[in-house]
Amino acid sequence: MKYCFTAILLLFIFCFHTAFPQPPAYRIAKLKYNGGGDWYANKTSLPNLISFCNKSQRFNIAEEEEIVEVGSKELFQYPFIHMTGHGNVVFSDAEAQNLRQYLTSGGFLHIDDNYGMDKFVRLELKKVFPELELVEIPFTHPIYHQKYQFNNGLPKVHEHDGKAPRGYGIVYQGKLVCFYTYECDLGNGWEDKQIYNDPDEVRLKALQMGANILSFAFTTN
Repeated sequence: MKYCFTAILLLFIFCFHTAFPQPPAYRIAKLKYNGGGDWYANKTSLPNLISFCNKSQRFNIAEEEEIVEVGSKELFQYPFIHMTGHGNVVFSDAEAQNLRQYLTSGGFLHIDDNYGMDKFVRLELKKVFPELELVEIPFTHPIYHQKYQFNNGLPKVHEHDGKAPRGYGIVYQGKLVCFYTYECDLGNGWEDKQIYNDPDEVRLKALQMGANILSFAFTTN
């Protein structure tokens, strides 16, 4: 009788969670910025990364990415913001101040250079943290060693100038608040397979590194 009751209880719990799924624990967003750069690039990237993380790590992230502007108060609703593009980036003084407040209050920004934004985003980050420099993040940093181990740093998804992928960051009061992936094209590796036809192993490494970044943002900030 005891085992029968336990089985019935477990069945009830399963049916309850199936009929009434839990609300998302996290929502993440893509950053909309001014300057003419294609902030909207890689349309399938974040949804695919979210799906991968929900399945592999049960993060319970809302399935669709959201869009948030740099100067918006809504920025503070998201523990993780993703920024990408190929071109120009411009932050107004008010936007830079808003982004600084977000990052120093526990938010996390991942910037992925989609090839072409490097010289622009570096200048704009100086508006946000004029007293700090982008520094290369050592391979021993926890962001490379969450669930997945990347002992040699970032995976290389696409070749452009034959350079090695580099991971830079802004460290504020000892905490990594912004992680910048350069010469890597990490977000391209999250895209639907038919877009670039990258090998499965390349896409998997990109998704695993993305999962590490999300895990770090969710658990350390």
